[in-house]
Amino acid sequence: MRPRISRRRNALLLVAAALVLSGCGAGGLVTKGDKDTGKKLFGQKCAGCHSLAAAGASGTIGPNLDDSFAEARAEGFKESAIADIVAGQIRYPGQYSTGSGLGRLTGNMPANLVRGHEVDDVAAFVAANAGAQGFAEATAVTSLDGKTIFKAKCGGCHTLADAGTTGTTGPNLDQLKRTFARVQKQVTNGGAIMPAFKGVLTKAQIDAVAKYVSSHVKK
Repeated sequence: MRPRISRRRNALLLVAAALVLSGCGAGGLVTKGDKDTGKKLFGQKCAGCHSLAAAGASGTIGPNLDDSFAEARAEGFKESAIADIVAGQIRYPGQYSTGSGLGRLTGNMPANLVRGHEVDDVAAFVAANAGAQGFAEATAVTSLDGKTIFKAKCGGCHTLADAGTTGTTGPNLDQLKRTFARVQKQVTNGGAIMPAFKGVLTKAQIDAVAKYVSSHVKK
């Protein structure tokens, strides 16, 4: 029972922090957003780090958004209020302590992953779905297939033609053409805004995704 309480507490801290930002005028209110466009953008920009059942996303770098908003929704938060919270967090993401312990974030979100009207689109989609079915456990990636791991954990941030991913938060990996050793080190330790996947993925999974990336970059 204790792990669920820990996850709830950390999720609600995220909501509370975002509420403070929203109340201080962190970028304005969401007035209208296209949820279908928001779903596509979420898959491109957010799914690599966040879990959200409605998007088929199981990222574990950032908070599980179903868990983050389930209790707030149950306590009567309106969809419009959740949208404002999400938009504020996109524009001015909180910076929280990170680590490998249970319920801890392994990385912080960079600001402005989407901009302009796209913020409203993503916020509208998340607000319409996050926590709608209650708390949801993220599905752990157990595969040892490099492509499967990449699409689940990396594609939201990186472009790689072979994987069909178009993320733009991190470098375009087709252009970088990194060696196995370089990719392995980056995935293990992270760097810049990229979180470390040591402790998130097993060594065998890290090796598999490093081998996949280094051998499938666009020639």
